[in-house]
Amino acid sequence: MTHRTEFINGLHALADYLDTNPALPVPAFHTEVLIHIRGTDSEQRAEVDRLAALLGVSTVDRTDTGGHYTATRAFGPVEYRCVAVPSAVRAAFNAGMSYANSVIPDDEAA
Repeated sequence: MTHRTEFINGLHALADYLDTNPALPVPAFHTEVLIHIRGTDSEQRAEVDRLAALLGVSTVDRTDTGGHYTATRAFGPVEYRCVAVPSAVRAAFNAGMSYANSVIPDDEAA
């Protein structure tokens, strides 16, 4: 069995389980299946473009403001989202995270 088959079977099993157990809550707003694209910046953009065509949607480019390059298709409150994170955005995030353990709130010190 491939990972793809296992994933799809898992989604079906979850949907069936939620359907037969109405006391279980579901997300109040939306949820997403998030596909992070790997590769160089140009490879990532090309892959998001390809997936956008398969999904029948347009891409959203927020890279000029430090954001991501995405393609999203909604199935009701469930979204399938493909994301390309530019190398400059990843670098800025990693730089910020390098300080993560440097600041300890007063109530946790000691």
